[in-house]
Amino acid sequence: MAQQSNPNGAQQASADMPPAMAEVKSQSVDELLKEMNRMPLFMTQLDETDGEGGENLALEALKAMAYEGTRAEVAENFRQQGNECARAKQWVDAKEFYNKAIAALKGPQNHRDPDAAGPDVIEVELDEEEEAKKEKVIEEACYVNRALCNLEKKNYRSCILDCAATLRVNPSNIKAFYRSGTACLALDKLLEATWACGRGLAIDSNNAPLIALHTKIAARKAYIESVEKARRAREEKAASERATLNLALKSRNILTRMSGQPPDLEDAAIKLEDVMDPSSTLTFPVILLYPTHSQSDFIKAFSEREKLDQHLDYIFPLPWDEQHVYTIENVEAYMETAAGGLIKVGKKMSLGKVLGSGKTEIVDGLVRISVLPKDKAADWIEEFKKRRGKAISYNKS
Repeated sequence: MAQQSNPNGAQQASADMPPAMAEVKSQSVDELLKEMNRMPLFMTQLDETDGEGGENLALEALKAMAYEGTRAEVAENFRQQGNECARAKQWVDAKEFYNKAIAALKGPQNHRDPDAAGPDVIEVELDEEEEAKKEKVIEEACYVNRALCNLEKKNYRSCILDCAATLRVNPSNIKAFYRSGTACLALDKLLEATWACGRGLAIDSNNAPLIALHTKIAARKAYIESVEKARRAREEKAASERATLNLALKSRNILTRMSGQPPDLEDAAIKLEDVMDPSSTLTFPVILLYPTHSQSDFIKAFSEREKLDQHLDYIFPLPWDEQHVYTIENVEAYMETAAGGLIKVGKKMSLGKVLGSGKTEIVDGLVRISVLPKDKAADWIEEFKKRRGKAISYNKS
C-alpha cells in the first residue's frame, strides 16, 4: 500500500496505481500521442504498422470488418457512410464510399469460412433471390446518390452517366430524371433536359423539383431562341447592307478586290450614308502615302463628292516637312491602276469620279493615294516603272 502525506505531515494510506495507468503516466506526451494514433478510434493519421515496423493488428481488423458479410451487407455499410458524408456535403468522400459500395456489389459473394468450426459458428444459407433484391435496391441508391455528388461537383457528364445507370436498374427513379435533367440544362443540352424532365413528370406530375426544373428549361429555351433570333436578324441586316453597298459600287463602276492580308482598319470601312439606299453618298477610308519621305496620313471617311485638295488644305503643312516642299500647288498625286500601272489624280477632281473611271481598284477596302513633290515625281515614276514595267496614264481635272 502506498503512503501519501496530508497537509499536516501525517501519513495516510492510498491504493497503488494500476500497472497500465502507471505505464501511461511514465510516457511523454509525444509517446502517448504516438500510441493513441495506433488505435483506429483515436487516429489522426494513418499508421499501417504496430510502431515497430510490423502490422497494425487493430487497424487491419477494422479494415477487414468493412468487408465482412454478404455483398449486400458490405455495400450497404459503404452506402450508409456515403450518405453520412453527403449529408455533411462532403461530396468527394461521399462519392468514394459510393464507389466502394458499387465495387462490392460487383465482387464475389462472401461465404462462411469452410475451415470454421465450433459451437459459435452458425450455418446460414443465403436466399439468393432475396439477396439479389437487396443488391438491386442498394445499387440503385448508390448510382443515384453518386450522381448527386457529381452534380454538386459540376461533373455533369459523370452525373448523366450515373443517372443512366440508375434508370437501367429502375426506369422510374424520379431523382435520376431530375438530376440528369439538371446536368443537361447546365450543359445547354436542352433537348435531353426536356426529355428527362418530361419523363419524370409523366411518372409524378406533382413533383415540385421537376416542375421547377421544367420552368428553368423553358426560360433557358426562350432566352436562347431570342438570342438566336437576334443573331439571325443581325446577319440578315448585314447581308442586306452588303448587297446594297455592292450595288452602289457596281452602279458607280468602282472596282474592289480583297487580298489575303487585309490591313487592320478598326471600324473604318466603305460606307453608304444610308445603308439601305444605294444612291446615298459613299465614303471611303483613304491613306495618303508620301513615298519619298516614308510617311503617311489616314483619312477615315473621304466622301465620293470631296476632292483631294479639300483634305490637303487642312493636312498641310506637314509637321515633318522641314523644307516646306509639300504645298497644294507643289504636289502631284497618283494611284495604282487595276492593271498594275499608275494614274495621275487631279487634285480638284472628286474621289467618286477618280474611282469610277474603271481604271483604279480599291484593295482591301482602302483607297491608296501617293502624294509627291513635283520635282520628285518623275524619278519616283521611273523607279515605279522599273519595278512594275507598266505605263503611266493621266486623269487631270
